[in-house]
Amino acid sequence: MDSYDVVVIGAGPGGYPAAIRAAQLGAKTAIVEREAWGGTCLNWGCIPTKAMISAADLAAHVRDAAALGVRADNVRIDYAALLAHKQATVSKLAGGILSLLKAYGVTQLRGQASFQTRDRIRVAGADGESTVRASKVIVATGSTSAVPGFLPKAPAVIESRAFLDLAELPARLVVMGGGYIGCELACMAAMLGAKVTIVEMLEDVLMLLDADARREVRRSMEQHLGIRIVTGRGVDSVDAGPAGARVKVGDEWIEADRLLVAVGRRPVTDGLHPERAGLWPDEKGYLRADGRNRTAVPGIYAIGDVNGGPQLAHAATSQGTIAAEDACGHRGKPNEALVPGVIFTMPEVALVGLTEAEAKAKGLAVKVGRFPFTALGRAIAAGQTGGFVKWIADAASGQLLGAAAVGPRATDLISVAAVAIPAELTAHEVGRTIHPHPTFGEAWMEAAHAVSGECGHLPPPRR
Repeated sequence: MDSYDVVVIGAGPGGYPAAIRAAQLGAKTAIVEREAWGGTCLNWGCIPTKAMISAADLAAHVRDAAALGVRADNVRIDYAALLAHKQATVSKLAGGILSLLKAYGVTQLRGQASFQTRDRIRVAGADGESTVRASKVIVATGSTSAVPGFLPKAPAVIESRAFLDLAELPARLVVMGGGYIGCELACMAAMLGAKVTIVEMLEDVLMLLDADARREVRRSMEQHLGIRIVTGRGVDSVDAGPAGARVKVGDEWIEADRLLVAVGRRPVTDGLHPERAGLWPDEKGYLRADGRNRTAVPGIYAIGDVNGGPQLAHAATSQGTIAAEDACGHRGKPNEALVPGVIFTMPEVALVGLTEAEAKAKGLAVKVGRFPFTALGRAIAAGQTGGFVKWIADAASGQLLGAAAVGPRATDLISVAAVAIPAELTAHEVGRTIHPHPTFGEAWMEAAHAVSGECGHLPPPRR
């Protein structure tokens, strides 16, 4: 029986960085993956969706390029070529992960991992079974799409993974769920030419955002992309057959070629048998862990989606690093509390720290500085003036507490705020920092000035 200092179960964005970090610290390390190196994020989530969204976004900008003096008639989508680009992107990155694991001396085991005891892991693969001994175990098994039980099992009813594997884009798509996954895929499908309807039972889509950001995104989705958004009502029933699906919402039946279910995700622990190690999932199936990702069982860690924390790839990567360091005896700082979120809708939207609504719920006195892209030279020159950036700052000290960006390059722009907020910078300090001109990034400087009503590129605040 082979023995390892650290065994990582799951090779997604949390697992493989954890294995590499443990190996960097001198631990004899193995990683087990039952399906695809890179996990859901690389193979059926973050990366393939962004590859397809990038193509869809480019097509949309080309269609709108006449306003900039660029004529591009008869723009069309070669969906087969788009899928080939997606797969080539995934394959290249997956190969990179395998090369990195090999370079760091991490043993790669293919198959279903299951606990036999606290320190013994069985790996059942196509070539048979083996058992390894592990001093420390890091569980990084991720999550999968949650599908309500009342929905029929039919080819027309799919979740995000199956949607990305479709050989053809549905002409009519109903998206059940207005969270970030549903809205991202709805925008992508609409930009590629599908007729899209979103059904969300809550009062609005993207409820994690402040109302001003939601309004901006929803306006663009409805007016620019032609997406129909039905909120405050859920899907009551579904009839699905070979030709598609009929979706009942209130008194209305909506015809669709596909129903895309995007109502959330659930942790993956099937086949793992954590109870054999004395580790029991909670009522929702999560393996709960503390701030260093340690479970109730000494020597076993849980990172990423499976531990019930932020279901974001970059959060899993950070947790994986921290868990590996703890497992190797390095007592570093605990998990980061400040995790930025990025949503690749059209327009893009991103946030970090407190929202205005969260600050109000905490009873905090805050000031908000907002700067619209309609007043930004670089945005006007590029013909991309929808959206804004904003700071949420403590009213007394000016310390930055949160930020949001909606519009062009929002998912890149938010990194500025993700550095400024934990550094405890004030709006005054950001405002007095020279930003290059003309750039999208200088919107942060202008918004910082707006916190105190000193923005020279906006009309004076109303008294």
